[in-house]
Amino acid sequence: MSSDSRQETDLSGASPTGRNKPVFVTGGTGFVGSHLVEALSRRGYGQIRCLVRKNPGWLGEVAHTPVPGDLNDVAALTRAMDGCGLVFHVAGRTRARSWEAFHGANVAGTINLLEAASSLEVPPRIQIVSSLAAVGRADEPVATETTPLNPVSMYGRSKAEMERALEAYRDQLDITVVRPPAVYGPRDTDIFTVIQGASRGLFAVVGGSEGPALTLVHVRDLVRGMIDAAEAPVSQGRTYFLGADPAYAWSAVRDAAASALGRRVLTLRIPSALIVPVGTLVEKVAGLFGRYPPLNREKALEIRDACIMCSSDSAANDFGYAAEVPLQDGFDEAVAWYRDRGWLK
Repeated sequence: MSSDSRQETDLSGASPTGRNKPVFVTGGTGFVGSHLVEALSRRGYGQIRCLVRKNPGWLGEVAHTPVPGDLNDVAALTRAMDGCGLVFHVAGRTRARSWEAFHGANVAGTINLLEAASSLEVPPRIQIVSSLAAVGRADEPVATETTPLNPVSMYGRSKAEMERALEAYRDQLDITVVRPPAVYGPRDTDIFTVIQGASRGLFAVVGGSEGPALTLVHVRDLVRGMIDAAEAPVSQGRTYFLGADPAYAWSAVRDAAASALGRRVLTLRIPSALIVPVGTLVEKVAGLFGRYPPLNREKALEIRDACIMCSSDSAANDFGYAAEVPLQDGFDEAVAWYRDRGWLK
């Protein structure tokens, strides 16, 4: 697609080939959203409309039809969704210093989108991206879709409240929810900090390093699963975890990072009792430089208290979902991308 088509704002119609209706994506400027837009294009969707505030972010490298606006602009949301067959609501805050910021983006912004969709004569099918963080503290080590929501962080709470807010719209809208665990791959900045630490010879682990500990998903597996879920008739009104089964041991993640980097990596074990003080300290030090780091007090609470493993059995049973990217291949790809972009030496 030409550079001109990347900047067009004409929403009049869909591509005559491939999927025959436009699709609308919020959060397309970010890590997961930009990969989703690429995957939709590969899948044959013609016009992919993306909500863009100012900075196109990673969409600068991806063909799309920009729709100026944000989640507070109900008129823009209504116009963007008019005539669409599918909507992927990926936008949201993963890091913020205040509950107000999380609520405004993840709860109020989602309600605005649903209100806009409800006003359309023919509402689109909508997929909402939540998070494993919505589960929080759980009685079982591996969460399923029936696990009660008991979030431990502001981010997790905002996603849980977002999910509860959806219930008022389920009678009038076709809504599916997906809950990714930790996501890695090119363009990611969170798992990147783990890889960055390993590139310096240290891999931090909270608790033990052996045995199942966390669920990860490569971004390419995630977005494929998201599209499959959106297209599957059986997924209407359902919620799905989309991860890689079984869960990984920290030692497996460490070894994959070390192999991708081509160096020895020492394991730095952090007692569970210390992770929240460490996260708080990192946040304060980063704040002196005007930054809000991936490891902060809120994230430390999730690491210490929240369930970080989930099962994708429901998605596998309903629409054949299965993660396909091996952990080592995923880390090799990510490290190569980071080095190519100068993020790693």
